[in-house]
Amino acid sequence: MMEWLNYLPGFLLVFVRILAFIAVLPIYGYRTIPSTFKIGLSLFLAWTLIFTLQDPFVEIDAVYFLLIIKEVLVGLMVGLIAMIMLYAIQIAGGFIDMNMGFLIANVVDPQTGAQSPLVGTYLYTFAILFLLMINGHHLLLDGVFYSYQFIPIDQLFLPFGDEGVVYFVAATFAKMFMIAFQMALPIVGSLFLVDVALGMISRSVPQMNVFVVGLPVKIMVGLLLLTVYMGVFFMLVRALMNEIIVAMRTLMQLLGA
Repeated sequence: MMEWLNYLPGFLLVFVRILAFIAVLPIYGYRTIPSTFKIGLSLFLAWTLIFTLQDPFVEIDAVYFLLIIKEVLVGLMVGLIAMIMLYAIQIAGGFIDMNMGFLIANVVDPQTGAQSPLVGTYLYTFAILFLLMINGHHLLLDGVFYSYQFIPIDQLFLPFGDEGVVYFVAATFAKMFMIAFQMALPIVGSLFLVDVALGMISRSVPQMNVFVVGLPVKIMVGLLLLTVYMGVFFMLVRALMNEIIVAMRTLMQLLGA
């Protein structure tokens, strides 16, 4: 019995990191998933991971409470970097909505409780289903397992002020917007050509009200393009998943340094 009690402080640290990770992780951290499920999954994963660590024994002292804060920060940072990268899909949908005329009609995303663009929600839902189909949720959980190889359980300080960490976070934000622009470029570029065509029509036929005709035309063309675009979109989501895994591991390497 005493041997199991020796594992308890380390188990609590592992549980805190996994719970903070799952709280902000895509798919697992949504508001529609019950909190009891998140806590139960975190307990199960922590019980599995504690026996894979090299030195899971930690003493309870004044430093132990600092270790708890450190574990929470590690879980939040790694999960948040994955969520930020995945939100490139929502931003791409916002770019598309801006050109299709759907930006005036946002919907409330039940997962986050925030307003999101129509096309962005549509693409994001298909992206989540695609990630579940290719076991992307398992790859996200791998981030928790590999985090202990880079950030040991007894590491006290995290180099948040390090130049490499700050530069990587800024570069990740820039990459997120770049991926969003690449996702939206085929449809946005095609709709720009529609705008050019409507401008030429308004010059040649001044009697036609382009503002009345242009909106339904752009919506119809945009929806037709979306049906053709979905195959390319899934290829981009697969590449985005690889970028998410690389971003998570790079951040863990920088925090563990």
